[in-house]
Amino acid sequence: MDRTKLYRRFRTLLIANRGEIACRVIRTARAMGLRTVAVYSEADRDAMHVALADEAVLLGPARARDSYLNVERLIEAARKTGAEAVHPGYGFLSENAEFARACFDADLVFVGPTAGMMNAMGSKSGSKELMEKAGVPLVPGYHGEAQDEATLAKAADKIGFPILVKASAGGGGRGMRIVRSAGELAPAIVSAKREAKAAFGDDRMLIEKYVDNPRHIEVQVIGDSHGNLLSLFERECTLQRRHQKVIEEAPSPTLNPAQRETVCAAARKAAGAVNYVGAGTIEFVSDGKDVFFIEMNTRLQVEHPVTELITGIDLVEWQLRVAFGEALPLKQNEIRLNGHAVEARVYAENPTKNFMPSVGRISTWRLPGEAGGLRIDAGYREGDSVSPYYDAMLAKMIAWAPTRDVAIERLNRGLEETDVRGIVTNIPFLSALMTHPKVRTNAIDTGFIERELTVLTQAAPAPGELELCAAVAAVINDEQQAARAQANSPWQTFGWQPVGRRQRSFAFRVGHGPEQKIILNYGSGPSTLLIGDRELAFAIAPRDGGFDLTLDGVKSSVAAVIDGHELYLRTRNGRFDLHWVDPFGGESEEQTGEDKIAAPLPGTVVAVLAEEGATLEKGAPILTLEVMKMEQTLRAPYAGVLKSIKCRVGDIVQEGVELAVVEPSGE
Repeated sequence: MDRTKLYRRFRTLLIANRGEIACRVIRTARAMGLRTVAVYSEADRDAMHVALADEAVLLGPARARDSYLNVERLIEAARKTGAEAVHPGYGFLSENAEFARACFDADLVFVGPTAGMMNAMGSKSGSKELMEKAGVPLVPGYHGEAQDEATLAKAADKIGFPILVKASAGGGGRGMRIVRSAGELAPAIVSAKREAKAAFGDDRMLIEKYVDNPRHIEVQVIGDSHGNLLSLFERECTLQRRHQKVIEEAPSPTLNPAQRETVCAAARKAAGAVNYVGAGTIEFVSDGKDVFFIEMNTRLQVEHPVTELITGIDLVEWQLRVAFGEALPLKQNEIRLNGHAVEARVYAENPTKNFMPSVGRISTWRLPGEAGGLRIDAGYREGDSVSPYYDAMLAKMIAWAPTRDVAIERLNRGLEETDVRGIVTNIPFLSALMTHPKVRTNAIDTGFIERELTVLTQAAPAPGELELCAAVAAVINDEQQAARAQANSPWQTFGWQPVGRRQRSFAFRVGHGPEQKIILNYGSGPSTLLIGDRELAFAIAPRDGGFDLTLDGVKSSVAAVIDGHELYLRTRNGRFDLHWVDPFGGESEEQTGEDKIAAPLPGTVVAVLAEEGATLEKGAPILTLEVMKMEQTLRAPYAGVLKSIKCRVGDIVQEGVELAVVEPSGE
């Protein structure tokens, strides 16, 4: 293969991706003087990555297979805009050998490994065979070509339960199932194959021995076309949910220096088996004593920023320089480890409802500034829409500090100072995770989040005295701003009147709970708030995103968002949603449909799991939807008979559409 065709200088880069990673690549590329081209689907017309790029090309409809996964349209977009190179980001086609080959055939530089390297290492089963020959330690397992049920069952029996059934292609926890007994194997394979086919177009499976209480350790590697191959220390990604990483940190707090050198040497050996060129990650699982090779990701990882912060290396810049044909600028002994970095993935999802993805328009997007060791890689802005068609990650928040404890504190402070409204996010869950004592002491494994889920997803505390006073202040502050916008008159300024005092009554509630009343006294003297029999001196001073509230001489900063009669407050006690009860009455309770079996979000029906007329127990599975590339199973809300199913496999259903009817039993 012609090396000068693979690696050469270019001036225009097309980013074959969207969201956070597209924005991330565009920033570095532009800083290097490159012209950037974004691609987008119809759902992403107004997306942030489209606005950041110098040019943007519409690929097609919202569904990924018609846009971001359409190789022909991506190549055509490069041709139209004069792009000479393509950066695939992560996800989508980033580990697709056919896409890398198509770029080569179209005379485009592919910013990543060659198709041959991808084929060798991108397949979990193929890479295991290669690692076995190279002497890299492996978890016992089956990674053969035969995929019939009998062969897989025989392999599982030989390995011994529990086992892990895993898609040979792809990653991110899709197409992966833990199987603890022989009876669970067949349905797990069917489900994993279906999910893998939908996500990667490849339903081949491999089987591994499941390591109980495992830790996930991975090593960042990068190679150039001159034979240089480096490791950039390791990351710990043990905090996962459903095999998807939630928190990542570097270096691993689990390894001592000798273990660090051992695992990094094993990673270099693994990548060297294919003379790897580009950025990649060698993933290992650890049982607390030894490490075993899992797979290689032949691309940039979501969590690459923690490595950047401890090494001072811009990995995207190094990717681009390798693609130019340059040699890596440092040698292995010149790479220094400095401090500790921790990253949290911010998702549009509801942790209190089984992490159901959340879609809608972002009405408020307030993040802290990037200072004091804090970095934010975002793919969304205020006013952007989160669609059901793609991964639900909104941003990554990363903190660096000289020590792990301080890095965690900085990250948690950043999370606590973030306000996103219009959609539901996992930010409170991330905060609960970062403050958990076992996370602080590194007493974790990959099953930690599932075990601690009840603690980590506890309902928000009830609003106290501070929050009720802040709710009054939020209403007053909002009215003051509206009045100032209309006219500059003292008669429209809260609390001003020449003589006497007045009272104003407020009532708030949380959800369908009882009303809580508070009385504002104002006029010629200091304003006060009366809660029950307690009267508190009260003053407010507006500031960006909220106000400073002073109660009996104690000043507190409050973040606030008001949407009609709905109030969002963030105080030192946490985040609170309150409803301001209409003082003029006329409110009606919204009818809820908790027993309705309806699509929670737009999605595709991928399986019907029960037959009409079947008698169901409460919680029995009825059908499975694919939403945001993940499967969601809808279950019977109570015991009864499945009266009807109103959809078929393959149907694309919209949010709120009733999909099945269960007639409750007479018990």
